[in-house]
Amino acid sequence: MIKKLLPSSGFGVLAGGLLTAPLIGLMYLADRLLDLPFLPFALFDWLVRVMPGPLVTFCIDLMIDALRLAGLSVAAAAKTSEQLVALLLFWLGGAAVCALFFAWSSSRLAGLVAPSGWAGGLWADLRANPRPGLLIGAIFGLPLTAITLTMGQSSLNPVVTFSVLLVLFLVWGLAVGYLYRRLVGPAPVAGEMRAVNGEIRLAHAINRRQFLIRLGAATATVTVASAGLGVALSQGERNRLDGSATKSMDSMDLVDRRPRRPLPNDGDPITPAPGTRLEYTPVADHYQVFLRAEPTFIDITNWTLPITGLVANPLEMTIDQIRAYPSRNQYVTLSCISGRIATTLISTTWWTGVSLQKILAAVQPLENAKYLVVRSADGFYETVALDLIASDERIMLCYAWDGEPLPFDHGFPLRIWLPDRYGMKQPKWIISIEVAEDYREGYWVKRGWDEVAQVQATSVIDTVAVRDIIEPAPGSNGPRRVPVGGIAFAGARGISRVQVRVDDGPWQEAQLRTPLSETTWVIWRYDWPFAAGDHTFEVRCAEDDGALQIEMERGNRPSGATGIHRRRASL
Repeated sequence: MIKKLLPSSGFGVLAGGLLTAPLIGLMYLADRLLDLPFLPFALFDWLVRVMPGPLVTFCIDLMIDALRLAGLSVAAAAKTSEQLVALLLFWLGGAAVCALFFAWSSSRLAGLVAPSGWAGGLWADLRANPRPGLLIGAIFGLPLTAITLTMGQSSLNPVVTFSVLLVLFLVWGLAVGYLYRRLVGPAPVAGEMRAVNGEIRLAHAINRRQFLIRLGAATATVTVASAGLGVALSQGERNRLDGSATKSMDSMDLVDRRPRRPLPNDGDPITPAPGTRLEYTPVADHYQVFLRAEPTFIDITNWTLPITGLVANPLEMTIDQIRAYPSRNQYVTLSCISGRIATTLISTTWWTGVSLQKILAAVQPLENAKYLVVRSADGFYETVALDLIASDERIMLCYAWDGEPLPFDHGFPLRIWLPDRYGMKQPKWIISIEVAEDYREGYWVKRGWDEVAQVQATSVIDTVAVRDIIEPAPGSNGPRRVPVGGIAFAGARGISRVQVRVDDGPWQEAQLRTPLSETTWVIWRYDWPFAAGDHTFEVRCAEDDGALQIEMERGNRPSGATGIHRRRASL
């Protein structure tokens, strides 16, 4: 009997795939045109939120390993990969629902499991008209619409959101019902006379193959046109949001707005080896990691920051009130705890904000207060000890990068910075701060990651510049040299030494370029005496106090990856 059901199920998968693709395209267009929440991303966000922590972490690790195996940059491809997974899950869901509907509606399966009595009569009626399609559209769409209302980001009235999404699902369901009758039901025979609305007409039949080709062309056209128009609208909306964020600071003179300030180490004689990553990361290239499939958008015109809990003077601050405090600036290297050795999930830029010490002085925490619970608009939250804040005035509420307002996809309008901690401890899109007595595990801590998340010392070989061999000076008997270079980083603990080893030889001292600040990576360089052949280069670093980086290889969970980075080169 199962074999008899396979043809119907197969047609169902095909029909579901063909119909769900344009549904996605229309939803994306509605998102960009009407500010409707994009349902596939909202569903993905909900799944990530409700899945067990170990499973979420396993999926993240699997994605990162797959990107590394494919030779792709994790920083550049991770978020796009998540979005593709979200689209794929929704598309597979639509195909699966359609397959079940086709199997259930087939005459063979209906004969097996169709209900009896009044329910059987209803079922027979549904199979004879478009209503089954409406039913399957509602069954598929109602729970997903409810999830979208909970997780989606939109300025629309929820009733409008519900209505538009439900209409899209009902139309999808009607199309599913039509395809069932066309692909599985009896097809007209060419030349057959049929009665239609009381008239006798000659049926012009096309076979299933021709029908599917036409259907595929139609659905591809709708999908591509919807997605293309949505992309165009999306780019316009991004420009509008970035412009809105910049406009909100036009009257403020708190941030250095020069397009490129002189770096504090511009005069350093140690230059990066050719091929070393940029010492200062353009904001557009800064790595991105966040919970949702899309960045969270906050309307600054309605945003305030409430600071409540165990305080003598609770405040609700606007962004202008926060910017009115004396600003502090810091060159900062930020890294992600999910990164492996030699990760690209690490970047350096210029942060501007206000010391959290000054904000706390204004709200006056009570004597029994011990922690801040910082919450984000995307559902993220983290706990910060007041003792840690009291010990380091650099801890800031940041509102600008590189002299401009935070980009909306990097935490606009406000994020926190904690020196010497991985990014998993540092909420962005902050919407509230509560002063509390009891410790509460943060979002990722509850999911099995390290409670402290202190940055592990690491060093990376970015380049073995075999095409930039340094020739000896005229008249010199010195060897030709190959520039080797990269970065070393130990959070706020600094780097005192970097050493390079080639082919298990002795460790050799590398030259260190003066870092941009005590909280950024260090660029190192080693000009290696050339020797032809295949070689393995290794690097290690020591912190300011002389402590060597951990050489034992260890995965990124739960406290960050450790181990020696190696790079092979043929000369």
